[in-house]
Amino acid sequence: MSRVVRNRPNVAGALAGWIWLAVIIGPIYYILVTSLRPQADYFGESPLSWPSHPTLAAYGRVLDNGFAGFFLNSVTVTAATVALTLAVSIMAAYVITHGRGRFGREVFRLALLGIAIPIQAAIIPVYYLIVQLGLYDSLAALILPSVAFAIPITLLILTNFLRDVPRSLFESMRLDGAGEWTILLRLVLPMSRPALAAVGVYNALQVWNGFLFPLVLTQSADTRVLPLSLWSFKGEFAIDVPAVLAAVVLSVLPMLAAYVLTRRQLVSGMTAGFGR
Repeated sequence: MSRVVRNRPNVAGALAGWIWLAVIIGPIYYILVTSLRPQADYFGESPLSWPSHPTLAAYGRVLDNGFAGFFLNSVTVTAATVALTLAVSIMAAYVITHGRGRFGREVFRLALLGIAIPIQAAIIPVYYLIVQLGLYDSLAALILPSVAFAIPITLLILTNFLRDVPRSLFESMRLDGAGEWTILLRLVLPMSRPALAAVGVYNALQVWNGFLFPLVLTQSADTRVLPLSLWSFKGEFAIDVPAVLAAVVLSVLPMLAAYVLTRRQLVSGMTAGFGR
């Protein structure tokens, strides 16, 4: 006589899930409704109630105070960092996985040491190097260190991904007379697209939200990026909380859109190769 197995509802798991969802949604809801609240109503209304007179005035005040320039600086630093990191890492990963000799393996081991070095521990040498190169208070002062710290994890992911590509494909192209650059452009790049998208989004998030490098390596308003501008908005609008949170919403939107559009490639690319 077969026994009927009934699946008991996981009440504890469901409760924990709802609590976790509330922890995530609550702050986001507070930021949105506060950014739509008039400054005059901020102290008079309940913090979690919908604004009685919703307005976009806080967004207007933020845009009138140089937000477009800070946004353009962040886009420039993020795009340049991601492009340079991916270009250097994909070429290095190809040499490491399909090169001959021990040189590639030694370079890979040396590069992985960078994962264990926190940015805070290297900020003083980085500051000294940037000053000696005459790059202080420039966008290049943000791009170059960001590329250096992004390469180790990018190289690790791309190398593991390329190791899963059958070697017969590379041998077939070599038998057809293809050179290394042709193989890189026509085989490695197309097949690495999911991993490139994953590490590209990951690195973009890190650079976009980075605060330490802009704080230490830049000074003037012309080179200010969004994380540092939020800090400035906080000082300028010390009692204008809706304007501060409106700046937070505007700074998050580009990365949120990038994550939504590439979330599948992000997950598949980050896990590729780790099952070997």
